[in-house]
Amino acid sequence: MAVSTWVIVVVVVVAALVMITWYFSSFNSFVRLRNLVDESWRQVDVELQRRHDLVPNLVATVSASAAFEQTTLETVTKARAAALSLGQGADVAAIASAENLLSAALSRLQALTERYPELQAVRAYDALLRELEDTEDRIAASRRLYNANVRALNTRIGSMPASLVASVHHVPLAEYFEISEPARHAVYVAGLLNPDRDEDR
Repeated sequence: MAVSTWVIVVVVVVAALVMITWYFSSFNSFVRLRNLVDESWRQVDVELQRRHDLVPNLVATVSASAAFEQTTLETVTKARAAALSLGQGADVAAIASAENLLSAALSRLQALTERYPELQAVRAYDALLRELEDTEDRIAASRRLYNANVRALNTRIGSMPASLVASVHHVPLAEYFEISEPARHAVYVAGLLNPDRDEDR
């Protein structure tokens, strides 16, 4: 009888230790995944800021090199200002919306520059286009990494039994950084102004 009691006690203690270990392991996994999401978002933000920094130079170069439509330039400038105004505390959906508007404005600007062949001879403009293309590639890469981390976190939150720990600690789902298809492809501009370069890609 005494042996049976000790066996039961040992089983209960071991089971409790296993549950406690699992609980803290699950909680720590949420912390780790949330940190990955935050870190990858910071990289997205760095690349978006890089694009924001390019816009004034692009607008100034176009304005100085051609009798360009001022309305289009103002639209780009306003879209950039709107994106910058959101600040660090804005939610991901609002930032994505603002960045899509900026992409659309840049797309419009770049499409219209096709009517001004004299811009092709301006080295500063060509350099800006190359840098903008590189920046768009960086944004796309950082966005993919961020969304992959979001997917990992959200999958963990929705999976049993880890979802029980998430519910107890009110672990929120992370937001995907969604970019509409037209905006995603809108800002490849080197081929628009230099068709020969596009054929080499």
